[in-house]
Amino acid sequence: MVDRFARRFLPSFSVLRSFASAARHQSFTLAAEELNLTQSAVSRHIRDMESALGFSLFRRVGRRVVLTPAGKNLADALEDDLSRITQTLHRAIAAGMSGATLNVASLPTFASRWLIPRLPGFEKAHPGIGINLTARINPFDLAHERFDVAIHFGRDNWPDAQLTKFCDEEMIAVASPQFIEANRVDGPEGLLEAPLLHLQSRPGAWGDWMHEAGLGEVPALPGKQFDQFTMVIAGAAAGLGAGLVPAYLIEEELRSGVLVQVGDTALKTQNSYFIVRPLGVDNPSADAFVTWILAQV
Repeated sequence: MVDRFARRFLPSFSVLRSFASAARHQSFTLAAEELNLTQSAVSRHIRDMESALGFSLFRRVGRRVVLTPAGKNLADALEDDLSRITQTLHRAIAAGMSGATLNVASLPTFASRWLIPRLPGFEKAHPGIGINLTARINPFDLAHERFDVAIHFGRDNWPDAQLTKFCDEEMIAVASPQFIEANRVDGPEGLLEAPLLHLQSRPGAWGDWMHEAGLGEVPALPGKQFDQFTMVIAGAAAGLGAGLVPAYLIEEELRSGVLVQVGDTALKTQNSYFIVRPLGVDNPSADAFVTWILAQV
């Protein structure tokens, strides 16, 4: 029954590509140029598809063609489907070349500052496993988007997934040596009057840090606002102010002396980092990656 349905209603891939291109350009002529086909071939593909589906996809307006409402709905969905097929093929090619490939989604700052510098160590330990890395911020359906592992920051709240906590977040106060000297910062108290850099998503972080440092309750602290930790780090390194950032994001800056920790207070937040995997999936390569990350921590 399923095979008969597919033969009756599912157009060939070449027909789908013709429709997707014609829908994107609103033109059979431009679609033909893009696909290196004749205009008559594209028109025939569209007619075949309309015949298979039983409804019109385009209507003519003068010399132009425009999508019908049904055609637009189909075009929007098909664009995503074709994109996923293309990604799947690219991943299959990469897997064929390297033996095994893991598709990993990660928070962008975590990836650039912590994960990527350590990946050569993983590849050395597991030369048969390649890594495809994609930046993602919010939870998503891992199975639908074909990711093997994701890095999540926040609470244990990713639905329909297996979560493994691998570290808490601890934020420390840092500044450049030049900033510390110019503002005479010799400890946490010195930051009360110094310019501060704030992360917009953590408006109360500096107040919590000051309280943890033993300075009591402090009023709202003025300063420059940024929406990414990378900007806070760059601002602190440039001497714009003192920044409050997770220690793991600035390992290199601390080693090189570009940034210096102010005081020894570490503010532990209520959020943590988790490794996320699809439920019920047996993947030895993902097992190796998870084990490696836990060992790095």
